[in-house]
Amino acid sequence: MSQRKIIIDTDPGHDDAIAILLALASPELEVLGITCVAGNVPLNLTARNALLVCELAGRTDLQVFAGCDRPMVRQLVTAEAVHGETGLDGPDWKEPTMELQEEHAVDWLVATLMDAEDDSITICPVGPLTNIAMALVREPKIASRIEAIITMGGGYFVGGNITPAAEFNVFVDPHAADVVYRSGIPIVAMPLDVTHKALMTEKWISTLTDLDTEVGIKSSQMLTFYNRFDLERYGMAGSPVHDPATIAYLIQPELYSGKDVYVEVETQSKLTMGMTVVDYWNARKKEPNCYWVSGVDDKGFFSLMYDRLSTF
Repeated sequence: MSQRKIIIDTDPGHDDAIAILLALASPELEVLGITCVAGNVPLNLTARNALLVCELAGRTDLQVFAGCDRPMVRQLVTAEAVHGETGLDGPDWKEPTMELQEEHAVDWLVATLMDAEDDSITICPVGPLTNIAMALVREPKIASRIEAIITMGGGYFVGGNITPAAEFNVFVDPHAADVVYRSGIPIVAMPLDVTHKALMTEKWISTLTDLDTEVGIKSSQMLTFYNRFDLERYGMAGSPVHDPATIAYLIQPELYSGKDVYVEVETQSKLTMGMTVVDYWNARKKEPNCYWVSGVDDKGFFSLMYDRLSTF
């Protein structure tokens, strides 16, 4: 089987953790490394959490890099209300024995991509886009090496989740998102429009406990903690589990449907800062820069996650 080479850029976060586990359980993917960024919690915690998840998966061989500790222009906004003080509240975690690589994530991204062939590596950012944008600003030539960017972020039809207009990952660093969307790299966006159509129920979470493995039990504990916030906020039958959608798309793209559109990111307005302005009906007659995903086979998505997590 030919493996797709990917780099996961992340700010764990419970749903980030599940996305990492899903990728590491999928033989279709070769994870070259994990880069961490400040987002759901500050950088020292997102980097720690990435190490914890790698150890949970039994992948102590993976290289994990700490990157940018704040957005390009704005002050950092975090989400402890959702993910808890550590970012991975729920399970009883021991401190990781793995160590971070000394190299800065942006330095490693630039070096790795410059050494790669054109269109050979897929980037999967599931947090603010700071590391990716900084790498592109530092060395624009890396753009040709990137096959695609599959990112969780943005919202159009359902609005935002941190402000009425903006989704969290884009809101935290809209200037970085603007750099990425103007890069010319093929982008697939997994926005709130699609993640809100795949709702995680308490019953499904309990099936992970029934696996009776450390991965299953800790995943269930993480998602139980994570679930409580959205259940209370949205009053729906379940909560969205956002970030694994990026990995699921790489494994089974047939689960998803969307449309090629032109997307711009608002970086000026106080009211709509971080809004992903999606020209869904091509009113501006601009060449699309993004495949905007809005449809999902939710049963297939949760079946895929369960099947892969059960392999640990």
